[in-house]
Amino acid sequence: MDMATLLPLVGLLMAASAFAGVLAGLFGVGGGIVLVPVFFFVLTGLGYDTPLLMQVCLATSLASIVFTSIRSVHSHNKKGAVDWGILKSWAVGIVLGAIIGVATATQLRSDVLTVIFGVLAGAVGLYLAFGKQHWRVGPEMPKGIARAILSPLVGFLSVLMGIGGGSFGVPLMTLYSVPMHRAVATAAGFGLLIAVPSVIGFLLLEVPGAPPMTVGAVNIPALVIAVSMTMITTPWGAKLAHALPALILRRIFAVFILIVAANMLRKALGA
Repeated sequence: MDMATLLPLVGLLMAASAFAGVLAGLFGVGGGIVLVPVFFFVLTGLGYDTPLLMQVCLATSLASIVFTSIRSVHSHNKKGAVDWGILKSWAVGIVLGAIIGVATATQLRSDVLTVIFGVLAGAVGLYLAFGKQHWRVGPEMPKGIARAILSPLVGFLSVLMGIGGGSFGVPLMTLYSVPMHRAVATAAGFGLLIAVPSVIGFLLLEVPGAPPMTVGAVNIPALVIAVSMTMITTPWGAKLAHALPALILRRIFAVFILIVAANMLRKALGA
């Protein structure tokens, strides 16, 4: 790989990581919904085609979310927006779901995970595009059996996409009457609960033909670039989240996610 090809790919990774950091603070999404496709594009562009390439993308994204989520929770907590009661009561289920998600992801082919990412991202994008802010399922977050089912599901699906808790956590919380800004702030905490156990699991995975400097399934160079940029830009997103109209942000993000989902499906299906 010559420098003329490598430098633009590194530049793309830096720019995308900066954008992911803004999204992490803005939507509580941990940035993974941006980073996973970018990691996939950059690594395939560098010529790596291991059958477990998507696992490397997921693991590296989740590793970056450990750092991003800490920064995002700190930024939101200074504004008093994090609902620690929800975080504590949902923690065990989310962690359990994340562990099951890692166990599942390690057994799937890269192209299957790519399709899963595209389908789930498309579902998130459609909800953001067409879902109504006034939609409500209940007056408060579910408890008992409902929480026992939903909390592991959030962790499980998030790991299969390599994302934090925002893409599923924010819609879930708003449907149960949690205000948008509080849902975004609390979902950043979901991201940490998802990322820590899943990264531990992915570090134990052996990836034949992995890119250089990959530990388990986590690619260290990509992680360092992603973290260095997201740590700078995540607080910017947190500030924007408290300053801009939620509906406009929601629509812009929806269009972006739908484009990403369509592109991932196109790649997975060889179109």
